[in-house]
Amino acid sequence: MKQTEIRTAFEAFLKRRSLKLTSQRRRIFDRAFDTHEHFSAEELVRWMADEPGPRVSRATVYRTLGLLVEGEFMRSLDAGRGELVYEHILGHRHHDHMVCLGCGKIEEFHDDRIEELQLAACEKKGFELVDHDLRLLGYCRNCSKTRASERKNEAARTTTR
Repeated sequence: MKQTEIRTAFEAFLKRRSLKLTSQRRRIFDRAFDTHEHFSAEELVRWMADEPGPRVSRATVYRTLGLLVEGEFMRSLDAGRGELVYEHILGHRHHDHMVCLGCGKIEEFHDDRIEELQLAACEKKGFELVDHDLRLLGYCRNCSKTRASERKNEAARTTTR
C-alpha cells in the first residue's frame, strides 16, 4: 500500500471522527511514514522541531500518534525503554520483535512455525484470534559478547582477591 493511499485512508478515518488532516497532522503522518525505524513520540517531537515546516506541539504529536494507532495505521510497542516506540504497519507483513535489553536495538522477525503454534493453541482453546504481538526480550549478539566479557573480567578480579 502506497503512502498516498494510506494518507487518504487516514484522512477518511479522521473525517469519521469529525477531525481534519491539518498541516501539523500531515507533517507528523509524513515523517512517521518516511522512516522504517521504530521511534518514540519524543524522537518524533525532536524531528518535528529540527525539520522545516509548520510548528507542531508535543501534544499534537502524542494525539496524532494515538489516532494512528487507534486507526490501525501504526502499532505501538513497549520495548522496555520506559516509553513506547511506534512503527507503521499498513502494507507490511506481520512480524514479531526481539528487543535488546542492553542497547535497545529492535530486530524484526517472522517465523511461520511460531505462527502455526499460536493458531493451534487458539484452536485448541476455542479462542478466536484477532491480533497478536510477540516480543522477545534478551541481548543482541554485541551486548551478549560485552556481558560475557564483563562476567569473565569480574570472575578474574574475584579470584585474584
